[in-house]
Amino acid sequence: MLKRKAFAHLPTIIEHLPKLTKHLNGPEIYIKRDDQTGLALGGNKTRKLEYLLGQALEEGADLVLTTGAGQSNHCRQTAAAAARCGLDCILVLVKPVPKAPTANLFLDHLLGAEIIWTEKKNRDQTLEKAYTDAAEQGKKPYLIPYGGSNSVGAYAYFKAVEELQGQLPDKSPDWIVFASSSGGTQAGLVAGASYFQLKSKILGVSVDEPGPILTDRVSALANQISNLYGDKTQFTPDQILVNDNFVGEGYGVLNEKDREAILLFADLEGILLDPVYTGRAGAGLIHLIRLGYFEKEDRVLFWHTGGTPALFAEQYMHDIL
Repeated sequence: MLKRKAFAHLPTIIEHLPKLTKHLNGPEIYIKRDDQTGLALGGNKTRKLEYLLGQALEEGADLVLTTGAGQSNHCRQTAAAAARCGLDCILVLVKPVPKAPTANLFLDHLLGAEIIWTEKKNRDQTLEKAYTDAAEQGKKPYLIPYGGSNSVGAYAYFKAVEELQGQLPDKSPDWIVFASSSGGTQAGLVAGASYFQLKSKILGVSVDEPGPILTDRVSALANQISNLYGDKTQFTPDQILVNDNFVGEGYGVLNEKDREAILLFADLEGILLDPVYTGRAGAGLIHLIRLGYFEKEDRVLFWHTGGTPALFAEQYMHDIL
């Protein structure tokens, strides 16, 4: 059994989105609010960090390190989890360095994290050097991978499937749709759906990676999760559902489909999507409905993975409106 440091606000609620459903004239749309997990404005990484910080504390760590983009939701939540647990935190962030810290980066500073800037091509080496330097200085560092997406972090979304089943005892959603990138959330949902016999189809909308890369990544990680709980189920890339038609010009580059999704969710349902992950997944959901991808009688659950602070990043604010 993995050690867990409980600080997430769970279970997260499920809501029906009647106005968006009517506007799109499609299947019934529901949303699971993992943007409300409670740790420094929430997000899906909070679930993962309960297990990652649990392991760090079990190993006697006094410092956690991780990496991500300058506006990383994962890094913001890692800094908050470290503060909550009384640990130091080092974040290795990918340049460019902004003129002033805003949004997630502002919160990183507020939460007391040490920031190390690096080029994307040097990200992993810089993170490893920061880890080694800390150990040589007598610290007890614990390394959290990009996105918290290893078997320990992804196990949280295996358990989230069990939570979901307890909330929907009568009928599982036909589809679960969400943003997929580092693969941990999707791997956990895939493994959990298999183990708990959830009939829902698990569809990841890629925010950056080509489909074959993501399906390979998710299947490998789902197999690692299976090993954690002693199951012999093995997953292959062809079993993983990924749609990579909405990546546009790449990670964090806002496009018109993203913008429309953010505005529709806000205007019709009062729900905030972010410009990097959930905005792109929302765009995928909306356009797949318009293309007739889902049956009219389907129930589709949009799993909101958070990211709200990025709405206030200078690079996005004016483009959205």
